[in-house]
Amino acid sequence: MGRLVLAEEGTFIPPGAKDFDLPAIFGGVTKPMVLIVLSIIIILAFFLLATRKLSVVPSKFQFAAESVYDFGRNNIARDQIGSKEFKPFVPLILALFTFTLVNNIFGIIPIIQFPTFSHIGFPLALAVLVIFPVYHIAGIRKFGLGRYLKKSVIPPGIPKPVYLLLTPIEIFLKFFMDPITLAIRVFAAMFAGHLILLVFTLGGEYLLLEAGPALKPVSIISFAMAIAMTFLEALIQVLQAYIFALLSAGYIGMSLAEDH
Repeated sequence: MGRLVLAEEGTFIPPGAKDFDLPAIFGGVTKPMVLIVLSIIIILAFFLLATRKLSVVPSKFQFAAESVYDFGRNNIARDQIGSKEFKPFVPLILALFTFTLVNNIFGIIPIIQFPTFSHIGFPLALAVLVIFPVYHIAGIRKFGLGRYLKKSVIPPGIPKPVYLLLTPIEIFLKFFMDPITLAIRVFAAMFAGHLILLVFTLGGEYLLLEAGPALKPVSIISFAMAIAMTFLEALIQVLQAYIFALLSAGYIGMSLAEDH
């Protein structure tokens, strides 16, 4: 990692990938692992408390929970999977959306300040171990193994010689690259966003405390940028949770669609 010289008094070492490798808290358990468990507790507590005393005229808490449910059910699951077949997948899509959202939002919560999905292993595990098994199993259950594979990797209406090139590409995409790209989208956004916040925050701290007198006023700009980027990052965190759930539902919808 290179060093950025800002003043005669010292150097500023910009943050990088090493700052995401957090030391173990105890027994090999790291902060991201704790945050994953914490996110599950938060989501469970939110829905359990909101639905404990259901009423026709909902409280603000119940209304918030119903709004999140309706959004996951109607705006994601039903729109992407289809009105006839979406209902069995609503719990999964809702869980994916809320789980991703809470773990992303951790990045701007004071004290916590770490988006869990900035570690590629977490979104990759969701994609490989949860989303794509459901995606393929749903298609196989509907069409049978042979017809599903044919539908997925041998699109109709193409000259037969083209299949020699197209079919291996389709197999590679459907069974290998699609889950990887799904995970990389949210990972890259969380990693880059958190890194930008670190640059402005630590840079402002350095300019204020370590740099020469002429550069100290510049720290105000750096801190202002950190605040502005925090609001932008909050928007991106919500958007990426939505996109992750939306694409997951879209893949399931494709597996159930009659055409390719």
